[in-house]
Amino acid sequence: MSQHTTPGHSRSTVTKAQKFSIAGVATLGAAALAFSLVPGSSEAGTQATADVAPVAFAASTSAQQTVHASVTKQQSNADKQAKDAAAKAAADKKAADEAAAKKKAEDERKVKEAASRAAARKPVYANNLDGWIRQSLDIMKAKGIPGSYEGLHRNIMRESTGNPNAQNGWDVNAQNGTPSIGLLQVIQPTFNAYHVEGTSTNIYDPVANITAAANYAADKYGSMDNVNGAY
Repeated sequence: MSQHTTPGHSRSTVTKAQKFSIAGVATLGAAALAFSLVPGSSEAGTQATADVAPVAFAASTSAQQTVHASVTKQQSNADKQAKDAAAKAAADKKAADEAAAKKKAEDERKVKEAASRAAARKPVYANNLDGWIRQSLDIMKAKGIPGSYEGLHRNIMRESTGNPNAQNGWDVNAQNGTPSIGLLQVIQPTFNAYHVEGTSTNIYDPVANITAAANYAADKYGSMDNVNGAY
């Protein structure tokens, strides 16, 4: 059937292909508009990242600063504790050294005082008959040998008249080659047998002679006090 157009009216005819083309353009435009408005779009995402990133960075920096401050504080505390411990150890050592030095000084003082007291107590004997007898008596007392001043003095005066170098050259002992010698006229074998430790080994020494003779008399007669004649 043929188509007729009314005079004065133009009729445009849109083909099917043209319709599809128009629809496609419209669709693309709507999509572009929608994309530009969607929060997840490129521009919005970039903006959101720009807005969030500084906050996250700031939070990370703050945490690092907090950790650093904590570590610094712990290290400072550790250093202080170490210094305090070292100072205490030094103080303890100093106190111990001072105490040891004080004790040493005190011990030395006590030793000196004891030596001084001993020296003060130690008698000084005269270098004469009286001094020899008294020194012998002190040794006899320490060794447990009996005898008195009177007994020793009496026998000394009878035997030698107080002469430490006296020697008998005429009695039987002298005839046998062992003369009686010294204050109490002791022969050498008797002196050797009854010598008292701590005295001289010289038979002419007055203190050694008296003490050995007193030791012999104690063994034979009970004491020099019991001797009233030749013994």
